[in-house]
Amino acid sequence: MTDLQTQADGKTVPAITILGLPVHRVDMQGALDIVERFIQERTPRHIITADASMLVMAQEDRELRSILLSADLITPDSAGVLWAAKRQGTPLAERVSGVELVERFCVLSAQKGYRLYFLGAAPGIAAAAAERMRLRYPGVQIVGAHHGFFGPEENEAILDEIRRCQPDILCVALGIPKQEKWIAAYQRTLGVPVAIGVGGTFDVLSGKVRRAPLWMRRLHLEWLWRLLNNPRKLSKVLLLPRFVRLVWRSQRTQQPLKTG
Repeated sequence: MTDLQTQADGKTVPAITILGLPVHRVDMQGALDIVERFIQERTPRHIITADASMLVMAQEDRELRSILLSADLITPDSAGVLWAAKRQGTPLAERVSGVELVERFCVLSAQKGYRLYFLGAAPGIAAAAAERMRLRYPGVQIVGAHHGFFGPEENEAILDEIRRCQPDILCVALGIPKQEKWIAAYQRTLGVPVAIGVGGTFDVLSGKVRRAPLWMRRLHLEWLWRLLNNPRKLSKVLLLPRFVRLVWRSQRTQQPLKTG
């Protein structure tokens, strides 16, 4: 992935590099503009919201690393990514998270008729998130929802359902890196213009999980809120000190890192 052409007039969104991996210098509105262009072009595109834990995982997971390098748009989705970008002298405008993107997709859907499909989370959660979005944004076109607890024997039926629903945007909440690998494996056969991994977004949109208060988000402490409310997130949080060490090392060497 290189700098992203975003406008017919030749404007581009440059990609910076963190730990040898690209992240686009894009804000929320810029990301939405790109998504709308992708929908109009009708060519399958993969969008990734990258947090610090994903960039650490990709140092050892070659498949995930390859997916990141070939993704069509990568947005910064954590305070850690913003910190690393600022530290290396290539600051990013703001966090562009999966939760906020999906809500904005719903707004655009209600306004312009874009078709959304929700795939992932525990049974009933994606459907509950879809219902809450329908109540919040009258006219939103969420054309299907399916949980993420399915095995290989059910995969083809789910693919058939998504094809039948013909979404413009497929939101996949299977967790990192499973959701990115699933999208990479099946997106082109689905023909969906935009597919994006959204992690725990449906848990938040359904009301199952409360998002961090605004003051904590402004202080970049949403990770702490998530840990306090879900101790199972500890393994992901423990990757943050490693991310900091890797960023420091990469800045000293100014070379792509390989960890073993």
